[in-house]
Amino acid sequence: MTGIPKTDKEYMRLALQLARKAWGRTSPNPMVGAVVVREHSIVGRGYHAKAGKPHAERIALEEAGEAARGATLYVTLEPCNHYGRTPPCTQAVLDSGVRRVVIGQMDPNPAVRGGGAPLLRERGIEVTTGVLELECAHLNEAFTTYVTQGRPFLAIKVAASLDGKIATSMGDSKWVTNERSRNFVHKLRAGADAIMVGRGTVMADDPQLTCRRKYGSDPIRVILDSGLNIRSDRKVFNADSEAGLIVFTRKGAAAEKIREIEAAGSEVIQVTADGDWVSFPEVISELARRKVTSVLIEGGSRVAASALRSGLADKIYFFYAPKIIGGKDAPGMFGDLGIRRMADGMKVYNVKHRRFGDDLLLEGYLRKPLPA
Repeated sequence: MTGIPKTDKEYMRLALQLARKAWGRTSPNPMVGAVVVREHSIVGRGYHAKAGKPHAERIALEEAGEAARGATLYVTLEPCNHYGRTPPCTQAVLDSGVRRVVIGQMDPNPAVRGGGAPLLRERGIEVTTGVLELECAHLNEAFTTYVTQGRPFLAIKVAASLDGKIATSMGDSKWVTNERSRNFVHKLRAGADAIMVGRGTVMADDPQLTCRRKYGSDPIRVILDSGLNIRSDRKVFNADSEAGLIVFTRKGAAAEKIREIEAAGSEVIQVTADGDWVSFPEVISELARRKVTSVLIEGGSRVAASALRSGLADKIYFFYAPKIIGGKDAPGMFGDLGIRRMADGMKVYNVKHRRFGDDLLLEGYLRKPLPA
């Protein structure tokens, strides 16, 4: 949107900063921030902290109190006009006496889209939309995917040497990247509803699949194991975590093995076979049924390849360390994708890069949901 006043952008950026404070805590709701401004002074701030808690607009308006009358409300997402766990925010806006409402992103939920802004206009409030719309939309790309497509947003994370190896020929992978890169991955984990790996990663690396507490709570841990050959003595079964643990395997798994894994604290879900592997789309459908809105896929190469082949993957994070491993037996980032011609290679869009010390992160999208 062109012609947006500089001050509108500045206050919307502040609202975005507030929204990000709830990273990983609002699912299945979106992250939302709000700011109330009167005569160039901020008189109220708020953000949605958790599903079921007050919405950002209400918090900001309550903080502003009488100062909200005649003021401008900046909010990253269109105020809701329906009853859920909390009353509609449009009523709070109307009761507050604000003169103007500035909205970043219109609500993408087909069930409620466009209900808030039209009502406010009908009641005489000036409404401006599309301020920092792309930034606001990127903030809630998982929420948007879930409410529009009925499935979780899937992000793949891979870490490799400069020649694309995720481990040595002996299977050693600790550590490919440096601590700064790994800290960022913990932040990504905290922002996801679930983290997914394959049995091979669990057996080789013996991870806990948790995130460091300063970044938030642990995601649900999901393991794909087509033959249900995982050992119940792995750390993932004994991690100090309240997050759920699910092992997906093919239908017809041995009942005794299922009992062993369940006794170790995991749920076992049997899905349709896809050759000697599990049906990846069926796994994702089951997670969607459980209201999982986002999944971070961390490995290994077969799981990542399954996500890519399925056409369901949305985003990818490539971490490159300044190392060269070499060797034809050293595993690469992905299993077979069935690509035989260079022209058929999967395109990554809106690629951005950043540095973590000497490590390089390239991140991009596997479809075109939003402009760069």
